[in-house]
Amino acid sequence: MGAEELPRIQENVTLAIEELGPLSDVDFGLNRESVEWVEGFIERQRSRPGFDPERIDGLIGVLGSFLGECVVAATGGHWHWSDDHGWGVLLPEGSTIFPFAKVGKQFRGGLEEGESIAGFYRVVVDVIATGKMRKIREGGTGDAEGPAT
Repeated sequence: MGAEELPRIQENVTLAIEELGPLSDVDFGLNRESVEWVEGFIERQRSRPGFDPERIDGLIGVLGSFLGECVVAATGGHWHWSDDHGWGVLLPEGSTIFPFAKVGKQFRGGLEEGESIAGFYRVVVDVIATGKMRKIREGGTGDAEGPAT
């Protein structure tokens, strides 16, 4: 496993944009609105009769690639291989997030179990990647203007 798989991730991102973009009602691309739309897409797939979360590895691969690349675009991070956890996105502040795992969790548990790729994206981009999480852990508020929310 390693760098030879990066082209497959990029192919998955292109596939997601080409196939899902025309179905969406947003300016579909590597952005927050598209992640929110994909979250709804996952929920719509989960509600289909006969949906089997054990038979969707390809879809998890495509949507996980897309979610990860959205994080890369928003944070300046980059794809990183972990022997323990597989492909993730290494954020500039040093944390690694695992978009494939998060997509799989939403497919298995859904929003009703608190699994939200849009929420994941917001926390990663707005809190973790900005260093606010580190400041909170160190006893600060994470925000020079006031308390963390």
